[in-house]
Amino acid sequence: MQGPDRKETFLVPGYQGRTFKEMFRHLVWRLIDPLPDKPYLKLKYWVIKGEWPDIDHPRTFCEKVQARKLYDRNPLYAQLVDKAAVKDHIARVAGEAYVTPTYWVGTDLAAVDWERVRLPAVVKPTHASAQGRFLYEAGDIDRLLAENPAPAWLALDHAHYNREWAYAGVKPQILIEAMLVIGGGVPWDYRFFTFDGTVSHIEVNLRIDGKGFACHYSPDWVKLPFYDPDYLPFYPGEVERPKRLDEMMALARTIGQGFDFLRIDLYASDDWVRVGELTLYPGGGFERFDPPQYDRLLGDKWTLGFTIPAGR
Repeated sequence: MQGPDRKETFLVPGYQGRTFKEMFRHLVWRLIDPLPDKPYLKLKYWVIKGEWPDIDHPRTFCEKVQARKLYDRNPLYAQLVDKAAVKDHIARVAGEAYVTPTYWVGTDLAAVDWERVRLPAVVKPTHASAQGRFLYEAGDIDRLLAENPAPAWLALDHAHYNREWAYAGVKPQILIEAMLVIGGGVPWDYRFFTFDGTVSHIEVNLRIDGKGFACHYSPDWVKLPFYDPDYLPFYPGEVERPKRLDEMMALARTIGQGFDFLRIDLYASDDWVRVGELTLYPGGGFERFDPPQYDRLLGDKWTLGFTIPAGR
């Protein structure tokens, strides 16, 4: 059953943190930070994936993510990656029922009227990933205000860190929204990879006995054999088919229609479905695939909807 066996405090990324390898990588990122976007991305790709990308003639999924960052300038993207502003887009194309309620958006946590915030709730920056807090009780609010992570969050430059162009158009703010709960805990994350509205597969991020796992399923709910060894461990068991999978598939097709690629992150119980986030650059385009051929197999499904300038 969904739901962790303890309360989670932080929104933590699945990617490894503060291992020697990660500390070394962050040192490299600082050293190459002054580089222009294209050489920066190529070097970062080589350090993580052990090979040089062909960004101007991309074939793999990760190469196409890099090309999107450099060359795809759809003005709608800034709204899609803004965790607060995207809710208007979701309500417009799919319906208000799929939107997670918002309690507050701003820059100064001291200005929040906490009487209007129903716990449990989530607080996170609108313009960055893998940051935030879960608030279950009044003591969690007190700790949040005492530590006040807002200035550090607002200073994050997600557009520069991975050279993800769309984030450059997002005003840094803090979002407080309702926490979705199943069985007393945070629901599992179902990530639908879509290409012009066609669902390729679903990544499932889950927690069992307090430990995070990930795995992938086909649209007809057959488990797929690949995973990212830099992310969460591969889940060895079977994940039960979501009761509302048909509704989730239809929702992903509706939201993804018209985008050459879009990942739609959904949460679901037996009684409801909600949209979490829309993702343009999964893993920054640096994900490792095991087996590696799935990087190319997934890339073959992506027909680029933008033009790569000749001779670049």
